[in-house]
Amino acid sequence: MARLSVNIDHVATIRQARCAKEPDPVTAASLAELGGADGITIHLREDRRHIQDRDAIILRKTVKTKLNLEMAGTQEMMKIALELKPDMVTLVPEKRQELTTEGGLDVRTQKDHLKKFIATLKEAGIRVSLFIDPEPEQVKASHRMDTNGIEIHTGKYCDMQDGVLKDKELERIYNTALLASKLGMAVHAGHGLDYYNIKRVAEIKEIEEFAIGFSIIARSVFVGIERAVREMKELAK
Repeated sequence: MARLSVNIDHVATIRQARCAKEPDPVTAASLAELGGADGITIHLREDRRHIQDRDAIILRKTVKTKLNLEMAGTQEMMKIALELKPDMVTLVPEKRQELTTEGGLDVRTQKDHLKKFIATLKEAGIRVSLFIDPEPEQVKASHRMDTNGIEIHTGKYCDMQDGVLKDKELERIYNTALLASKLGMAVHAGHGLDYYNIKRVAEIKEIEEFAIGFSIIARSVFVGIERAVREMKELAK
């Protein structure tokens, strides 16, 4: 059964809308774990639009499962990661003007930078995953970087309305997961997944873990975080 890492960024998004003290993402993480989350994911963005440094520090001390830090491959973030020591770092592309992450890393064009970056994190005992589009060449490039694993960007699949194109994108996700698994890499997936579109993706047995945030937090407004997580865990089976 695939694991579920719950991204709690958007709890902090609500808080930062008023620059208030609540809702507290640390409390959200605890409730997510009570609901069965296998891990907690946070994205510490360079512009600090939601998760703040203080959140990350407290979460490192309180998360009982696994803390996954999504971050850009910058020296500022490297320094934070080495001090924070999360269980895993997922390297993602980041643009200040985007609403959310728009695509995967182009590992092929950043190979020199990424290889050194990954090696430094791994030397500190931190597992590293690369957030990539479902493309074989990106998988092969990631494998050459000696990363621990990949997270497949599922956003394009989730946004598609045309059934034929959607099937083709799902096949790309499957082939990417299969190749990465054969190469001995951990295979995660995420972005845009909700309580409806996860069902077919969850049938891909090579995917070991899903990172899902927005849809869980949105549903939790009506049913609470624990129940929202339990329902998503059931679908991830």
